Amino acid sequence: MEKIQQEYFSYTQAMQYIGIKSPMTLRKYIDDGLPTILIGKSKLISKSAIDKFMQDHTVIQKGK
Repeated sequence: MEKIQQEYFSYTQAMQYIGIKSPMTLRKYIDDGLPTILIGKSKLISKSAIDKFMQDHTVIQKGK
């Protein structure tokens, strides 16, 4: 059987996927444009949205 890859995360799962521990940091990411999904009272974040958000916010530091 194929293993099903999870596409939608709860906020807690999204924090684990990103590698952060603070809900305040996740809130900042959301305020900075990380899209969320609201279905009834459920709040979700898609894996592909996280990947795109992180890619869009990648900064390459140049050496001195």
